[in-house]
Amino acid sequence: MRNKKTMLSPKIVKNAVKESFMKLDPRLMIRNPIMFVVEIGFLITLLLIFMPDAFGGGVSRGFNVTVSLILLVTVLFANFAEALAEGRGKAQADSLKKTKKEIMANKLVGQQVKQVPSTELRKGDLVIVSQGEMIPGDGEVVEGLASVDESAITGESAPVIKEAGGDFSSVTGGTKVISDQIKVKISSDPGESFLDRMISLVEGAKRQKTPNEIALNTVLISLTLIFLIVVVTLPFFGNYLDIRIEVPVLIALLVCLIPTTIGGLLSAIGIAGMDRVTQFNVLAMSGKAVEAAGDINTIILDKTGTITFGNRMASEFVPVGGAGLADVSAWAAISSVKDDTPEGRSVLELMRKQGLSYDAALADGGEFIEFKAETRMSGIDLRDGRKVRKGAVDAVKKWVIAQGGEIPADLDPGSDAIATAGGTPLAVAVDHRVFGLIYLKDTVKPGMRERFEQMREMGIKTIMCTGDNPLTAATIAREAGVDDYIAESKPEDKIAVIRKEQAEGKLVAMTGDGTNDAPALAQADVGIAMNSGTVAAKEAANMVDLDSDPSKIIEVVSIGKQLLMTRGALTTFSIANDVAKYFAIIPAMFMLAIPEMGVLNVMRLGSPDSAIISALIFNAIIIPLLIPLAMKGIAYKPMSSSKLLARNLFIYGVGGVIAPFAGIKIIDLFVHLWI
Repeated sequence: MRNKKTMLSPKIVKNAVKESFMKLDPRLMIRNPIMFVVEIGFLITLLLIFMPDAFGGGVSRGFNVTVSLILLVTVLFANFAEALAEGRGKAQADSLKKTKKEIMANKLVGQQVKQVPSTELRKGDLVIVSQGEMIPGDGEVVEGLASVDESAITGESAPVIKEAGGDFSSVTGGTKVISDQIKVKISSDPGESFLDRMISLVEGAKRQKTPNEIALNTVLISLTLIFLIVVVTLPFFGNYLDIRIEVPVLIALLVCLIPTTIGGLLSAIGIAGMDRVTQFNVLAMSGKAVEAAGDINTIILDKTGTITFGNRMASEFVPVGGAGLADVSAWAAISSVKDDTPEGRSVLELMRKQGLSYDAALADGGEFIEFKAETRMSGIDLRDGRKVRKGAVDAVKKWVIAQGGEIPADLDPGSDAIATAGGTPLAVAVDHRVFGLIYLKDTVKPGMRERFEQMREMGIKTIMCTGDNPLTAATIAREAGVDDYIAESKPEDKIAVIRKEQAEGKLVAMTGDGTNDAPALAQADVGIAMNSGTVAAKEAANMVDLDSDPSKIIEVVSIGKQLLMTRGALTTFSIANDVAKYFAIIPAMFMLAIPEMGVLNVMRLGSPDSAIISALIFNAIIIPLLIPLAMKGIAYKPMSSSKLLARNLFIYGVGGVIAPFAGIKIIDLFVHLWI
């Protein structure tokens, strides 16, 4: 995984400072209504410096200058928080832009190869990429096998194998072939490539506020309007009591009343949340996806390549029904001659290792039948009319019965024995006769049980979906430690279980890499596609894992929860802060006219002016002090929601009340001496 960029690199900080001033443009500030109100307050107090009698005067020019400067700094700090969060995304986008460059492509035009710039390639074009050449655009390998260096995209130095057929055929423009040669079918037009989308997303150009963020923003705006009405009407009540309240004091009161802390950090929290996902080499298509990950109740996982290594290889031929080893191995080989999947190639490799032979000429001119998730079989129709099939045992049994054949008595016991051992049995049949089984071996990835235990502690249910028979599925599920499993699943079964969970009010996440996973990835609330997977899977998902590590969904869920917790904790802290600031500024406003208000001056602040300025200074400096927390996020540990709520209320609720009392008092000790 690429190294994380430090939040306070000099270049990012320098650009953030510059952006802080550029964001003072009212057309930009109005997108953050709370800080826009503070900016208006700054402009009014700035006007009062030069026109002290504009609103009746009554306070010193020095007080107006001080309040004006503090309000300006408050707005700049809020802008700095947002610019700092955006800066990390832009820095990453710059590094990606360096990867994107003009590449000459070997385009196939008929039977001829023509060199053209990559910008001239269009969806559907075929290109040849050989050793040492850059892949000119996103696409899928349609012929050949090659080792590809994807470090420019993923940050990983280890090359990956890309091959025609299966779920590892997708290639990304800008990566490099380091061995062999492949034929690639381009899947995107210029400007629409995966790299283009990455650059746009990490730059934040398409970042939209999430539903929770919008809801919280609405609440904060409502509070601001309420306090604005209170402050505007306050002078009328003051006149009734013969108390004159000056405009700068009213502005200071308003700024201290409204939730400026969370208002200044809200955007930065959302941007930083998406950035943290990117730091884990996961590309989130929207902030909504990251946020939804924090509320996930159920995770649907593929078995192959997710829970297991996925490299199911033929390890044994098992004859049934009186057939010999030579018969079952020969027909297994003939059914695999044109099968480009790893399983198909492993059958021929097993034949070679065991010194077995077959008549490859039988397959010449035959019609290859590709594997489909619906039929769960593949094979070949020979020229002499015979039909050879290999696939899931139950699917082959139905096919043989439909051909008028009978099922050998020892087929099911043999299949069960393989499944019980954790393997995958494939049946081999020709027309109406089953000749035997292919034993495919796969192993559970180490540490999966511990990771699923983590999910249980988070309150997340795990469901494994597999095309294997129930015995194999049960063995793998038990070994991996998932909560439930669905055996012999088809694409529609995955969608059905997702819809069932969603109908119960649950949010569902799904990981996948194949074209047959695309419908389920689109249906899930959070769909994470593997970068090594097919284009269809990546287009259907709302997240793409550049490292192609399906178990990384745990980190994504943790980051989602961290985002929600950070926003909630800082909102709690901000509102608790405001409660404490009331005790500083309200007694200061009325204490001279109403001596009885002195009982509320629990901080024993030096004077009304120093109390107001101290509260404003604390209100300003608390924003940059909380920037590291907003950017890094609150540490998440798996625990129940009630414990989590109680913990955060205690730390950020109680802490949010105590901190201003201590902070404002300390600031007042210095401000009072200065005044």
